[in-house]
Amino acid sequence: MKRKPAVGGYFYPGREDALKKMVGGMLDTEIEKEKAICVVSPHAGFEYSGSVAGAVFSSVELPETFVILGPSHRPIQSRVAIMTEGVWETPLGQTQIESSLAELIMSHSPLIEKDEVAHVHEHSLEVQLPFIQYLKEDVAIVPICLSYHLSFKELEDLGRAIAKGIKEFKKDVLIVASTDMSHYVEQSVAKEKDFLAIDRILKLDAQGLHDTVERENISMCGFQPTTSALIASKELGAEKAILIKYQTSGDRTGDYSEVVGYAGIRIS
Repeated sequence: MKRKPAVGGYFYPGREDALKKMVGGMLDTEIEKEKAICVVSPHAGFEYSGSVAGAVFSSVELPETFVILGPSHRPIQSRVAIMTEGVWETPLGQTQIESSLAELIMSHSPLIEKDEVAHVHEHSLEVQLPFIQYLKEDVAIVPICLSYHLSFKELEDLGRAIAKGIKEFKKDVLIVASTDMSHYVEQSVAKEKDFLAIDRILKLDAQGLHDTVERENISMCGFQPTTSALIASKELGAEKAILIKYQTSGDRTGDYSEVVGYAGIRIS
């Protein structure tokens, strides 16, 4: 299957030259790059969150293979939907799915189902790809889309399955957890709530993140992919996390009455 762009020309420019110019302008060429196990990156329109995504991807030595976890913003049939073959296309070109790693991850959890339909219209994974493609040629991805209806135990199972698959794959892999933070609240509320969640991520506390988001009613749309990514990262030996950049949509628009928060975090 060739997965066509769903939000090209909407969340980001639909032409190669314009997209290259935009992404290039959002990268931090001065930041020191480090090897990482995982990054947390936002998935809004590039106008709003692209500088955060650009900063966090700029801070990492990129491998050739990526596991991208994102939430589904619409109902899907599967609890955890994976694509195991085909290509994903953006205006910057085509990226192959790493079938062998996808199959390895699938083999460790009955939750994970092959489901191409779940990915057709979902933007949370797609918007990570132009940054990866710009920075690294000849990469491969494993796209995994999560339903909202997963319990912590299921997220734990998924995280462990991802870690086991990566260990058996025996090559460097970067996990990308796609999430925005608070949605459509006043700036001070967004920052207060977002940093409750960010603090848990920085402590590599998956259970704490999950429980804090639910208890504090934080409208962090990708807290479940981030929870699984934290579990996988710990299984793969992660010891630290650093906040690379945080901002809100208000920092771009000047309207702080209803903002969406964005965080870029590197885990190593």
